[in-house]
Amino acid sequence: MLWRLFKALIVLLFLAGIGLVAYAYVGPLFFPADFAAPEQVVSQPVTLQVK
Repeated sequence: MLWRLFKALIVLLFLAGIGLVAYAYVGPLFFPADFAAPEQVVSQPVTLQVK
C-alpha cells in the first residue's frame, strides 16, 4: 500500500515537471503579457568625480 502511494507521488512529480517545462516553452505563445518584462524609463542624474 505504501509502495503504491510512493509510486503515485513520483509519477505526479514527474508530470508536474513536464508541465512546468511545457509552460516555460509554450506559455509565451499563448500568454505573452505574463512573460513580458515591465517597461519603464528610468533616468537618474550621475555625478562623476574628476581627479
